[in-house]
Amino acid sequence: MERPEYETARAQLVEIGRAFDARGWVPATSGNFSVRLVDGRIAVTVSSRHKGRLGIADIMTVDAEGKPLSEGTPSAETALHTQLYRIFPAIGAVLHTHSPGAVALSRAFPDEDGWTIEGHELLKALPGTTTHTTRVTLPIVANDQDMDALAAAIEPSLRVTPSPPAYLIRGHGLYGWGRDVAEAERVVEAIEWLFAAELTERQFRAGARA
Repeated sequence: MERPEYETARAQLVEIGRAFDARGWVPATSGNFSVRLVDGRIAVTVSSRHKGRLGIADIMTVDAEGKPLSEGTPSAETALHTQLYRIFPAIGAVLHTHSPGAVALSRAFPDEDGWTIEGHELLKALPGTTTHTTRVTLPIVANDQDMDALAAAIEPSLRVTPSPPAYLIRGHGLYGWGRDVAEAERVVEAIEWLFAAELTERQFRAGARA
């Protein structure tokens, strides 16, 4: 798949920031986004910017190791983006949200190291999934302020077959990715909807048992 030029990627990430902010998925300065460019660089959101108010100057470039190549300070979680690009050469965009659903689901069930989704029609929005009669497990990893430690903790769960389309950091949010920004957005949108559906279903079940 053809990778975008820097200016195209900047415009895409500004638009994603506004769309995700409107849905309440990136409150305050949370969340971060990146795109792999045609020349191998990575365009990434700078640190501490409100994603609903991004301008093109708030998207900078780093190399494959996360070293800045343009003015600015990259997101503190850039290492998690570069890890995904190294493990999955086909992906071209990574989007991280910090939604109430992602945080609530991962915190409400602290003993679970993964969230298995099955039977939902919206599973077909995930890459490689063609039927609702399947199950997809998203890994859940404990949060850590040390990005190297966090990357090391999640890596074994990324190298399984079939690989997951996203993962959760407990109490922190969702990382989703795709071949391009459009596919990554579709993955995140589908999973965010599934968070809401799962939490509502579990509430109903708990109420029925009460």
